[in-house]
Amino acid sequence: MVVQQHRSGGGARALCALAVVGVMAATAGCAGGGGGGDRAMADERGGADSLDAVRRAAAVLAGTATVTGRGTATVSGSAHGAEAGAGDRIVATSAEVRTSMETAAGGTRVTIRGRGTYDFRHRTGRLTVVLPKDAAGEDEHRPIIELLAPGALYMMNRGAGVPEDKWVRVDTTTLADGNLVTGGVTDPMAAAELLLGARQVTYVERTELAGVTVRHYRGVSDIGRAAREVSPESRGALAAAAKGFRTRTVPFDAYLDEQGRLRKVRHRFSFANEGPAVEVVSTTLLYGFGVPVSVRLPDDSDIYTGEIRQR
Repeated sequence: MVVQQHRSGGGARALCALAVVGVMAATAGCAGGGGGGDRAMADERGGADSLDAVRRAAAVLAGTATVTGRGTATVSGSAHGAEAGAGDRIVATSAEVRTSMETAAGGTRVTIRGRGTYDFRHRTGRLTVVLPKDAAGEDEHRPIIELLAPGALYMMNRGAGVPEDKWVRVDTTTLADGNLVTGGVTDPMAAAELLLGARQVTYVERTELAGVTVRHYRGVSDIGRAAREVSPESRGALAAAAKGFRTRTVPFDAYLDEQGRLRKVRHRFSFANEGPAVEVVSTTLLYGFGVPVSVRLPDDSDIYTGEIRQR
């Protein structure tokens, strides 16, 4: 197969470089549910508005928001707050990442897992993605190395026809889903910035996640709204997703710690093709904040531009 992308009939079909595209049914248009106006239930137990807390999560991760001693985030240069005070601080802007992408269709459930590090300030990361057995028609697969950068996804060990020392580059702004599911991993910054489109948010509970106290929020996000609110570096991919999906709302669960940092987020995507609907649940887990992140993007000579065969 050749790395390319098609759109037709107002839906979306993305044909990407991963064998997981068939697994994740990324050749389909999205059929999500629910809309609604802006509504939020005040988190009186945390002293912060639920909707604002969720929408600020991406800014906190990127270091463009300060956090007060009460754990309330203030977005720099926005109408949300003022300058940082003596008790305010900027949280670490890098983290270790674990991801899972689970799909269920026709009674078959498949999970793709990833692990690595990500720099939210520079929007770059390196992940190792492990395909399940038989995901691409064979029992064993070499882990796929993915480099994430604004507007681009680089993959090594892509598969048939790609030399072992070459990378495959995909322009995420041309993918109908903006690489929200196509690569088998939702870019961690995109996962956080999707929350900028939150339209319905409720506070669920205070709980613990890996020994850390977090607040659990549940809501629905509008991809189109998120695309209008995100930074220019992320706008292209999300704008593509907003145009490509038939329905742009995505249910989510988000878990924020006492510093307003996103610790875990789960998005539920629903795709409808000519066959049965395919549900995709993408989960991103963040921990080990402050970890060093080193990402060197491939030179042009290291990028494979030929045909990629489907196994």
